Amino acid sequence: MARWQYCNILHVGTDAYRLWQFDAKGDGFALNREHSGAAGELVPFHLAAKSWRSLWQPRLNIAWLPPENVFLRVLELPRSNFEETLAMVELQLEKLSPLPVAQIVWMIHLLPRTTDNLQTIIVVIAARHAVEEFLGKLEGQGYLADRLEAPMLDELEVTPTTEDGAWIYPAAFAGQNVALVAWWFGGTLRNLSFMVLSQTGDRAKSLQDQLAQLTWAGELEGWLTAKPNWHLVADGEVAVEWEGLLHASLGELVTTTRPLPFVELAAHTARRSARSDARVTLLPPEFSARYHQQFVDRLWLRGLATAGMLYVVGVVIYFCAVGFLSFQTGKAEQVVAGLSGSYTNALQLQARYQVLQERQNLKYAALNCWKIVAEQLPAGISLQRLSFADGQQLSLNGTVPADQITQITDHFYNAVRKATLDGQPMFDTSGNEIPIFRQQANTVTWQFSLMLRHKQEDVQ
Repeated sequence: MARWQYCNILHVGTDAYRLWQFDAKGDGFALNREHSGAAGELVPFHLAAKSWRSLWQPRLNIAWLPPENVFLRVLELPRSNFEETLAMVELQLEKLSPLPVAQIVWMIHLLPRTTDNLQTIIVVIAARHAVEEFLGKLEGQGYLADRLEAPMLDELEVTPTTEDGAWIYPAAFAGQNVALVAWWFGGTLRNLSFMVLSQTGDRAKSLQDQLAQLTWAGELEGWLTAKPNWHLVADGEVAVEWEGLLHASLGELVTTTRPLPFVELAAHTARRSARSDARVTLLPPEFSARYHQQFVDRLWLRGLATAGMLYVVGVVIYFCAVGFLSFQTGKAEQVVAGLSGSYTNALQLQARYQVLQERQNLKYAALNCWKIVAEQLPAGISLQRLSFADGQQLSLNGTVPADQITQITDHFYNAVRKATLDGQPMFDTSGNEIPIFRQQANTVTWQFSLMLRHKQEDVQ
């Protein structure tokens, strides 16, 4: 029973229907909401239809089968487990059913009051064509029932029976005044029968004849061993009408009790159905299988529809983002196009400035190098070639007598390499080539190179 989250009870009348929804958590079955509508009107989708939420909040849909379509029989069988009891009842169906077994649906209800060795069972029988017609009407109203129930079972179960007698339950059956009569003797339900109140003629006499026949049948079967006490379960105008007719028919007073209100009767049906075995139902199995398949198909279709909607929303968002970014890109391109002329001019000016700066830096570099070489060149050493390549490399070569090579290495090379201009070294002292000498008779050819150290200035 704890697996159900909600339980709906639908009562379909001739002019209107009523729907009660109960909170099925726990044993309380508190009323959650109540809804009513005209006959044939659709049941609100959110109350009865099952969706994804039903997977973790299961809902039990129950419909009350109209009483005119129901036959009730009472059996006493040996106490046994449910499977054996069901099999014993099935063996007696041909004797109990007013219709061929192939044309009926049936269920059983075990009364809680039993003797040590016997159990009392109410067999509920309904014509299959009537059930299928009723289910077709429910489907037209958008209500797919999980179970069909007979509310008379709950009326019998909740009525206090403290003495032997007959309890009469008036009800409107297909426009006729009919009453269900429950015969209780020896603390056990012995029989269930119906009385029809005629619309014309002597109604009291007709009622008297029917009660006499029911009494004789009980005496013949052996369970009616004393004069019964008469109880009427009704209220309002129905109670007044039946009290007068029963008093005229029986010649004695009838004890009247109020029936259970519809909402409490519906709660009792919900509790009983929620704990009942799934096999105990008047709903044909093919309808149950079809409803389940429709539920699964509906979930798939809604899942696909939801996925499609999410895909469409994602595509719309993607194209909106692409459009926005394209707009931003277009604006940026316009800005770049507007700045391209001035940017190109700025690059040209920067290049010209760098050329002029380089020219300024190298303007007197060659003369300064020639001056330093002339100042530092020792006597006796001849300079044959001085080159100034790429504005960076100073290359010198010449000849020197073989006995004056030290003048090159110890004096001239170091003097030139360490020369300064305005307090700053003129040459890069790291990575310079050392002098190279080649012996030719009494003369030695020498050469070396120095890298000019420039002061670079960045243009802001």
